[in-house]
Amino acid sequence: MRGVSLEVRAGEIVALIGGNGAGKTTTLRAVSGLLPLRGGTVTLDGRRVSGLGSAAVVAAGIAHVPEGRQLFPTMTVLENLELGARTPASRAGRAETLGRVYSLFPRLAERRTQLAGTLSGGEQQMVAIGRALMARPRLLMLDEPSLGLAPVTVSSIFANLTAINRDGLTILLVEQNVLRALRCSHRAYVLENGTITLSGPSATLLADERIRQAYLGR
Repeated sequence: MRGVSLEVRAGEIVALIGGNGAGKTTTLRAVSGLLPLRGGTVTLDGRRVSGLGSAAVVAAGIAHVPEGRQLFPTMTVLENLELGARTPASRAGRAETLGRVYSLFPRLAERRTQLAGTLSGGEQQMVAIGRALMARPRLLMLDEPSLGLAPVTVSSIFANLTAINRDGLTILLVEQNVLRALRCSHRAYVLENGTITLSGPSATLLADERIRQAYLGR
């Protein structure tokens, strides 16, 4: 990564797009405290969070849904969700947040006693997003939420992300489905070889000939 600088404003969905190996996942892992920074800073609402451990970053208000979901397969849906409420504030509001998660993803309420490892890929992604929401974050980061999912499930997941954002949650989205990402987001950054090469309103990037040729095959 070389001098990557990006901003996610309150209430936005911002997409980070680029090819394999561009540094998208590395960026999210650095923001969430899973990778140490060799330079630069990460701030949330003016408060520096770089240098904090991952648990402290979550407590500060950043939740990360990793690529591959990383659920506990031998635990139930409910148990996996409850693991997201680790801070005192999120534990205090656990029942309220759980109700909100179930309203977003009714299937999880139906499957709350089912082992997470027996769910479909789409259902597991719902659990992963729900677990992050249980932390009551101010910024939700998602790494490839559509990976390996059927098109109809992808449509449902992105509709849920739009609804979550409409309720006021800020989202930073890493997604290789560039068309979906640009249609869902307000602004976007293009990352290539560890460097931001393009940025701007998503509608503008969607119409950019360079984006259309490189990522949309048009």
